[in-house]
Amino acid sequence: MLAKVHIARKELALDEVAYRAVLMSATGKASAKDCSERELNAALAEFRRLGWQPKGGPTKKSDKLHVRKVFAIWGDLGRSGALANASREALRAFVKRQTDVADPEWLTAAQANLVTEALKAMQRRHASKGAA
Repeated sequence: MLAKVHIARKELALDEVAYRAVLMSATGKASAKDCSERELNAALAEFRRLGWQPKGGPTKKSDKLHVRKVFAIWGDLGRSGALANASREALRAFVKRQTDVADPEWLTAAQANLVTEALKAMQRRHASKGAA
């Protein structure tokens, strides 16, 4: 929760004075570290009222096996260090370059196969670099 407060502050581009003012009005405290979970929730609600929209978070798994496979291989590449940026936005950009489809969830099975084959090739290249 505390991390979310700091993320909201950063994404709203609040300076120190404005940040403390929002915290004080929402919680009665000038520091987030002194806030209870309930107070942190109140601060986050105030940040949302000011226009902050949390990103990401837990996402539901796709109902499509071929899409889950794309996400799984992408995740493996990220954990292995083969990707400089393993974010969902980076995956969307990769899928767009490969298939001209804006989101992995919208891939057909054939398009997902093209993406997974490209990702597997990346895995092989990364593995061969490690072996060399």
